[in-house]
Amino acid sequence: MLTQLSIRNIVLIEALDLQFAGGLGVLTGETGAGKSILLDALGLVLGNRADMGLIRAGEEQASATATFEFAKLPDALREVLDDAEVEIEPGEPLILRRRLKADGGSKAFVNDQPVGVALLRAMAGALVELHGQHDDRGLVNPRGHRMLLDRYADANVDAVAKAWAAWREADAKLAEAKASIVQAKEDEDLLIAHLAELVELQPVEGEETHLAGLRSDMQKGERLQGELEDLRKVWDGSKSPLASLRSAARKLERIAEEHELLAGALESLDRAVIEAGEAEDKLTEAGYQLTHDPAALDDAETRLFELRAAARKHRCEVDALPALMLDMRAQLDAIEGGEAGVGALEKAAKAAREAYESEAKALHDKRTKAAAKLDKAVAAELAPLKLDAAKFQTQVEALPEDRWGASGMDGVEFLISTNPGAPFAPLNKIASGGELSRFILSLKVALAEQGGAATVIFDEIDRGVGGAVASAIGDRLARLADGGQLLAVTHSPQVAARGGQHYMIAKSSEGTVTRTSVRLLSDIERKEEIARMLSGAETTDEARAQADRLLEGV
Repeated sequence: MLTQLSIRNIVLIEALDLQFAGGLGVLTGETGAGKSILLDALGLVLGNRADMGLIRAGEEQASATATFEFAKLPDALREVLDDAEVEIEPGEPLILRRRLKADGGSKAFVNDQPVGVALLRAMAGALVELHGQHDDRGLVNPRGHRMLLDRYADANVDAVAKAWAAWREADAKLAEAKASIVQAKEDEDLLIAHLAELVELQPVEGEETHLAGLRSDMQKGERLQGELEDLRKVWDGSKSPLASLRSAARKLERIAEEHELLAGALESLDRAVIEAGEAEDKLTEAGYQLTHDPAALDDAETRLFELRAAARKHRCEVDALPALMLDMRAQLDAIEGGEAGVGALEKAAKAAREAYESEAKALHDKRTKAAAKLDKAVAAELAPLKLDAAKFQTQVEALPEDRWGASGMDGVEFLISTNPGAPFAPLNKIASGGELSRFILSLKVALAEQGGAATVIFDEIDRGVGGAVASAIGDRLARLADGGQLLAVTHSPQVAARGGQHYMIAKSSEGTVTRTSVRLLSDIERKEEIARMLSGAETTDEARAQADRLLEGV
């Protein structure tokens, strides 16, 4: 709840520090005293547009600070703060501050941490609920009516939201599968042609490297063929180097025993014969491998060029062609089996839709019952507020399918009829300012157990009424404030008498300087203020006696 509001240099307020408590707090004062300034300052803290006209004349800057304290920070606030990465320790008060500068600058803080004004606005709904004669938000705004009715009905909206998400997901998968099949069918003829080409080609992984090496070897053989032929002439025949070595070895063998040097020479010659023999074998093998076969070279080159052309066509490496061929086969298989897959997805989407419709229908029934109950609860509050000729209706309307969503298939709106026989219409369309405020109060009382913002403010809800109606308003405000916090700006002594705390707003002038002040009244001061409200310009003893009776009757 709101525990403190500090204002500096806003319009007629130079410096003000107000302390607030739980229960019903009332703010009174003569017309024009500046009650709206307090609401403007609080609105500034809650993220309202920065109006430089709020800065007190002659000052360079203005500020407003609001302190809220909670036994436990509400989940809605915790989530907003966590998303903004603003840390609040458990048990720590929540302090919102807004500062305006005359040059147009504006800064916002949460517990002295700089933040954007958007964060203040995001937090505002959970902190303060303001109802005034010309309020176009809160209970008047149809956008929130469905949520309020669901809270009143204790409806399980999460089940509908989950069913909606499941249906959306199933529909998305079905649409994706259908789109894939359509695209695949468009490509089917091309796939068949490409696959046929690859099947005929029968690419093998690693084949490019093998063919390139074979081609290179045959090209080398073509270049070396003449040299090898000359070598064969040297090595072939009886006069070849190997034959000469062998003949010399045989001759040397016959005389090698005659001298040790001859024996050594024979050993060397034998090694030369062996080495020459090995050289001859290698030359023969090289000649065989490097033999130039024009047909074989042509075949290798043709195969290599075909593989590389296919790779260019499909924009991949040659070694990737076998995998591509398998992938094409899989795509064609998918086209053939795709219809069966779509059938299964269609059944899943239909089941998901039926599950959603079942949950949404159950929610609709619960809303309808709760709407009838709420209508009776509000009707019971209208007569004491001098709205006995009016009627209230919670309209639960089936929406067209294109407007179904996570909240169900219903549109919900609060409607009123102010005169017998008059058609029902939205709250803010046919109710006058005073009637609208009393309708809102009736709704708030009926919805009281459903909770809401930490602090509720009613701005002059009693304007234009008095006597029993004002007493009824005061009674209902007190009931609403029980266990929470409600602040009421009021002109009614009957409402003021119900307050647990009473603040008086006054305006004073010193020469050309005008100031607005606000102070918490003592019991004696409070009685005097209520007597003033009863009597008008001059406070009489009779008014004081009546004030006593009002206070005693609370």
